[in-house]
Amino acid sequence: MTQLVNQTVLVTGANRGIGREFVRQLLDRGVTKVYAAARDPRTILADDPRLIPLQLDVTDAGSVARAAEIAQDVSVVVNNAGIARVGSVLDSDTSNLRSELETNLFGPLAVTSAFADRLAQRSGVVINIASVASWLPFGGTYGVSKAAVWSATDSMRLELGPRGVQVVGVHVGYVDTDMTAGTDAAKSNPADVVRQVLDGVEKGDVEILADDLTRAVRASLHQPIETRLAPFLP
Repeated sequence: MTQLVNQTVLVTGANRGIGREFVRQLLDRGVTKVYAAARDPRTILADDPRLIPLQLDVTDAGSVARAAEIAQDVSVVVNNAGIARVGSVLDSDTSNLRSELETNLFGPLAVTSAFADRLAQRSGVVINIASVASWLPFGGTYGVSKAAVWSATDSMRLELGPRGVQVVGVHVGYVDTDMTAGTDAAKSNPADVVRQVLDGVEKGDVEILADDLTRAVRASLHQPIETRLAPFLP
């Protein structure tokens, strides 16, 4: 159980969507500092003295190492940066899948690894943004990358939990951000998603299911994939 007041937080992908909302709500909850990380930190609106724009490309080992050197006081990491290329898992051209895995899986692993010792020293928190696509094959290659994040989060918890680190997996369906602008489907409000995540962190939760769809799918994992998919097929 972690109180967020007075914590120092790193948020990846902080320049838009859910990441930007994390920054806003964390500041509202009284954190000491937020490192708002993005590939181009000029896209971060630094309108609060506690907000520090930080250059970070989670797919670049050198960039991760430099960010870890700068942000040495971090106690909470929000692995939010993600991409959706969407492609067939049987496509002979694997560039979409490889790109998604580099950002969605290897990115959080690299960032968490870089900060793990400091988080353990501070009884810190890791928050990984996964998806309902961890359990439903939405988006083909995208779903593969998010299923990998789910598994990686469980492995992180087994390694970091005994060291006093709370590792939180977040699963949600469509969220109303620019990434889903072309999708005609029911979408969650990013403010509501982030509120559930931060409330869950403070209660000590390790898995947060942020909408009704995700909760229903999580409860049906014992069923064959065809059964789980049936409500979404024409």
